[in-house]
Parts: sequence; structure tokens; C-alpha cells
Amino acid sequence: MPATYVTAATLKASLGVGTLYDAYTWIEDTCQASEDLINSFLEFDYAPVVGTALVSNVATVMLANPGLFTTGETVTIAGAGSTFNGSYTITATLPFSTGTTNLLPAFNMQLDYYQPARGYSFIQYTKVAADQNFRRVKPYGRATGADTKTASYATTPAINAAALMLAENIWTSRFSTQNGGTSVDGYSPSPFKMSNTLMASIRGLLAPYLSPNTMVG
Repeated sequence: MPATYVTAATLKASLGVGTLYDAYTWIEDTCQASEDLINSFLEFDYAPVVGTALVSNVATVMLANPGLFTTGETVTIAGAGSTFNGSYTITATLPFSTGTTNLLPAFNMQLDYYQPARGYSFIQYTKVAADQNFRRVKPYGRATGADTKTASYATTPAINAAALMLAENIWTSRFSTQNGGTSVDGYSPSPFKMSNTLMASIRGLLAPYLSPNTMVG
């Protein structure tokens, strides 16, 4: 799916490359990279997946969130292993929600330590696959609910501006020979665009829309 925060046409016009890159491949890749980076800082309906188990064709997923989802809701699991990844309808939760009857047997030994009050919750869904003992997921996966934000983010001027600035930096870092280079005496006349200043340069534009998860530390 083409990037929407900054489009290939917008980036081409800003860079002034004309018809030099008609195929749009590198242009679109740059726009998508910008959007992916920005999305990692924005607020969405998601929670980190920190543990998984599967017993009798029922998958149990442990989330680092005290109770974001409910039964009947569809979630998309990613980064938690091929057995668990995909879109599923939640059949049970802990803390319990309406319709939950399953006692989450895969986590009976975990509940004394991983209490929901400590910031964890559990969801279950049907998954026909071999049983799997409880295991931690590291790096964390991601459970995402209904996407109600991407379309509105794509029409938010501050996010559009940030995406364009980020895409321009990525593009010029790829093709410019004078991008933060080091001189003979070791002095760098300008910061390297792909350093830790990359996101800092647009953080002010994103500030009103940042996820609290990106503000820790």
C-alpha cells in the first residue's frame, strides 16, 4: 500500500527530480520508510505482546497492558511467531470481560506473578496448531486493534510536514556525497542526517500526537 503521510508525487516535487525517477520505486520506498518511522512514535490501538502459549487449539497471548481489548474484538498479532501471527477474534480475556468463561489454563502457573494489576493482561483466540508451552516474546510482538487513526494522521498537516522532512533527509543521505562528511582533520561540518538527530529534528511537529510509550526514559 502506498505511503499516505507523504506521497511519492509530493516527495518528487519537493526534491525537484522531475522524470528522473519515473518508476517511483526508490521514491516510494523512501516515503514508506518515513511513514514507518513516524508510526512507531504515534498513538495507535495496540499493546506489546510479551508472552504466548497454545493449548488444545486455544492460543493465549500475554500483553504488557492492563486491559486494552475485550471479547469479540478482532486483533492483529505480529512479531510473535508464525503460529500466533495473524488476525483473530478474541474469545476470552483476563481481566475478565463479558462472555469470558475460559480460565486461561496455559497461564495458571503464571498468574501469581503476572497479575493484571502489575500492568499485564491476557487474551485468547482459536488457533488450530500444536500445543506450545508458555514462552516469553523478545523482542516484543504487537497486538493491534481497529485502526481508527491512520486515515486521520494522513490528513494532519504537522504529520504531513514531518513525513516530508524525514523523507527528504533519508533521500539526500542516500545520494548526497556531502552529507555530514568528515574532513581531513576529523571535523564534521554538519550532523549526519541518519544519526540520533533524525527523529529529534521532527519531534516538535509530532509532539501533540506522540504515544506515551515513546516518552519513557
